[in-house]
Amino acid sequence: MEWHKLLSLKRFGDTQERPRKAQDETRLGFEVDYDRIIFSSEFRSLQDKTQVMPLPIHIGSDRNFVHTRLTHSLEVSVVGRSLGRKVGIELLKKYPELSTDLGYRFNDFGTITAAAALAHDIGNPPFGHSGEKAIGNFFASGLGKQYKKFLTDSEYQDLVDFEGNANGLRLLTASRKGIPGGLRLSYATLGAFVKYPKASLPKKPTKHISDKKYGYFQSEKDFFDALANDLGLLKKTAGDNPSYHRHPLVYLVEAADDICYTIIDFEDGINLGLIPEDYALEYMIKLVKDSINTNKYHEMESVSDRLSYLRALAINTLINEAARVFMENETAILNGIFDCALLDKSTYKAQIEDIINLCVNKIYQSKEVVEKELAGYKIIENILEHYCEAVLNAKGNQAGSYDRLLLGTLPDHLKDVDKSVYELLLGVCSFVAGLSDSAAVKLNNTLTGKHL
Repeated sequence: MEWHKLLSLKRFGDTQERPRKAQDETRLGFEVDYDRIIFSSEFRSLQDKTQVMPLPIHIGSDRNFVHTRLTHSLEVSVVGRSLGRKVGIELLKKYPELSTDLGYRFNDFGTITAAAALAHDIGNPPFGHSGEKAIGNFFASGLGKQYKKFLTDSEYQDLVDFEGNANGLRLLTASRKGIPGGLRLSYATLGAFVKYPKASLPKKPTKHISDKKYGYFQSEKDFFDALANDLGLLKKTAGDNPSYHRHPLVYLVEAADDICYTIIDFEDGINLGLIPEDYALEYMIKLVKDSINTNKYHEMESVSDRLSYLRALAINTLINEAARVFMENETAILNGIFDCALLDKSTYKAQIEDIINLCVNKIYQSKEVVEKELAGYKIIENILEHYCEAVLNAKGNQAGSYDRLLLGTLPDHLKDVDKSVYELLLGVCSFVAGLSDSAAVKLNNTLTGKHL
């Protein structure tokens, strides 16, 4: 892969090139990407979507804050920006022609990474990762299984293995009446967004990290193929559903996410009283031992201040570490032979795994999280049941008055019954995935008559 292609400023529908040297330095195209994402309704809905702990939760007046998808995404974008800038400085040293001939600056790498990181959770359903599983379960073993006969294997797999990453690409790029190409982000930002550049089938064909999940639905297949070809992504497999090697900046977006959920989920767990404070220094000492000022640490009176200090030091350590691993393996990444996450090659891998394992035991399997996931399953299943039946009844000219009432609550672009069964079902799934936690609860209450 070649950096001058990977940094493409092209947008959907462009008929002319967008050279970097011709950019307005007061508001670069990559910065426009960031702005379009942060002002989008899809991004705003993340403020009421569960990250790990459900809202609301109250454990004392000074311990009631937990991260949402929105705060998490903002933090990941900040870490991603720092990572991109650090790597950008080194890449321009290695490839000076990118700057001298084409006009790229080190900040460009930070802005692309920050924009992709900002959007990395934009397609995720309500109720955390259990939301994805709930949608898939509806089609795999619930009432949605009856629709399998109308779908190809790949289309059905998109539904039974519903993927927030693929839904994110759909939200960012889907054309609607008067809005061709969705947000029309630069190809560089879209490339950095797609962690898993493959279709839902075949499932996990290799142990390469880019094959862990999938990154686009069948509905976006043609667009993604065009995107991958324009960026010059290396093709891994051919056929009807080709897979590709990652855009290199995906590794930085992934590292930013890994850093944030590792350290900040740990911090949340301590603030919420699920993990003893003594564990903070014990588990993070190897990450911060070269930078911590122990006198400053012990002078801080509040738990949150001490945790904030440790968190800042730990994140800085891991940013430097991820940037180092990236540059040491940059040639392998460009050649498609780097097959794991950056932090998997970190000298702190053992410490990171210890923190994650503790979070799994103390936070992710806590009563509050389990109860949220159980409720989420039933809520999502009920909403899908009603809306899938309504849109397919309408497609078959069998819609009753209740179906028509339901259809009236859907966005206009989801009411086109001339679409295929796959498009209609996927549209309903995307609609449900776009609901915030409280909107999903409210809609479910309406459907079950609990508001009356």
